[in-house]
Amino acid sequence: MASVLFNEAQRLIETGRFAAAARSARTLLADEPRLTEGWLLLALAEQRQQRFDAMLAALHAAMRLTPTNVTVLLKFREAQLYCGLGAEARSGLEALERGAQNDARLLTAIANLYAAAGAHEHRLRCARRALALAPRDRSMLANAAAAETACGLIDAAEAHLDELLSLHPHDPGSHYRRSILRRQTLERNHIREMSAQLAALPVESSDSIPLCFALAKEHEDLGEHLQAGAFLQRGAALRRRNLSYGVADDEHALRVIAEQFGAQWVAEHRQASERGAAAIFVMGLPRSGTTLVDRILCSHSAVHSLGEINDLAFSITAQAYATMDADAAPPARPELIRRAAHLDPATLGNDYLRRVAGYPHGRPRFIDKTPWNFLYLGLIALSLPGARIVHVRRDPLDSCFALYKTLFRDGSPYSYDLTDLARYYLAYHRLMDHWRRVLPGRFLDLDYERVVRSQPEATRELLDWCGLPYEAQCLDFHLNTAPAATASAAQVREPLHARSIGNWRNYAAQLEPLVEALRAGGLDVGDDSAARGT
Repeated sequence: MASVLFNEAQRLIETGRFAAAARSARTLLADEPRLTEGWLLLALAEQRQQRFDAMLAALHAAMRLTPTNVTVLLKFREAQLYCGLGAEARSGLEALERGAQNDARLLTAIANLYAAAGAHEHRLRCARRALALAPRDRSMLANAAAAETACGLIDAAEAHLDELLSLHPHDPGSHYRRSILRRQTLERNHIREMSAQLAALPVESSDSIPLCFALAKEHEDLGEHLQAGAFLQRGAALRRRNLSYGVADDEHALRVIAEQFGAQWVAEHRQASERGAAAIFVMGLPRSGTTLVDRILCSHSAVHSLGEINDLAFSITAQAYATMDADAAPPARPELIRRAAHLDPATLGNDYLRRVAGYPHGRPRFIDKTPWNFLYLGLIALSLPGARIVHVRRDPLDSCFALYKTLFRDGSPYSYDLTDLARYYLAYHRLMDHWRRVLPGRFLDLDYERVVRSQPEATRELLDWCGLPYEAQCLDFHLNTAPAATASAAQVREPLHARSIGNWRNYAAQLEPLVEALRAGGLDVGDDSAARGT
């Protein structure tokens, strides 16, 4: 009977029926409470439903049974991170690391959890130790390069990717990661090598996707926009075909956010409080300039960046789920939004602050640079009344094109099709207009173009908004050695430049459907006199 229930729970997880899997696992454990694998199955089912407190409880039970089981220990530390117990998780990872000095695979797993914990120097140490143990291993080389990129060690990262590709030339993801490390030149690029790799692949092979994006990036660096556009169109179309995504779901979700968090909700929940005064939120669409603004701010002596973290979303989800029955299926996204509108802002704010207190930082102010926090701007404003909020915006066409030409590891599924992209951008635009109406003066709209063209003045405005005294080193953000684990990790190590402003014009013919869709949505775009439409 136990094996039947175990296999059933596994099958349900594999087919995405996570609530049913959790029920099967609990039935199994009622008969076999000392079955460690049963608790691990339950933890996985709860994780997939984003019931992180239940995940942690299941792993507590597993640890009591097998306190030295490495699989259990790693999963337990992961659950602690989901539950906002970052300090405890890092302490446990350090203990695991001390016992794993000769185990490259375990060190790699620990490094990945360090990355999730925002401990990038620890991640780098583990990744390099793992590579020393397995110097020709593809995953070890890739992980070391990723850790080095986040820590600004671009030359070392490139050397490791070069080595990886000399050993494993048919690794398309590593070709892409190497291409985005620096601006390529006529004398130094990888176009011939990658073109040969691409030509050898079947037309519909998913391995073509990163090669197409990499070739688009390198041709653009060389000013060869016709070739860049062709590769970009091919890679994006194939990526889109491989995704199960409907932009209508996102459009509906953003409409529900505006409906639930309206003027009446603001009036009912507004509080006179300085809760969250240490927090600075930097948000906006991905590739809109949020990393640039983050680097300017965290170059200040009083500010530390936590990077792109999920603690606010985890806190919202945990509190919304707390009112539900343990056996209930997770609510659809619109229902979750409606539940979030009934949360107590003070409780939410305090839980968020508890979570971020577990990150390592020794400065009085911190940045949460999670781009998609614009979805939760209303909750941020009222749950953390003392927090400063900066919304980074960019010319709509440059913003959309920057999204379109980026191959995201995950997230932003709307970015690979021009129609999806226009529809999502318009939904985002409407939501930001909504926040301006119901929360006037509560956040700063900072234009990327102004930062680039008038850096000293924009920097002073930014620091003033955040309540920070002016410091000249904020202008030299590219000298900042703090880790940056975003798609712009290499780019922000360069001095400020204006190459990206108006870049969409180099692809104007290809982007005409996007231009027309944005115009049909009410934005004045596509000519020199175009307004941002805000």
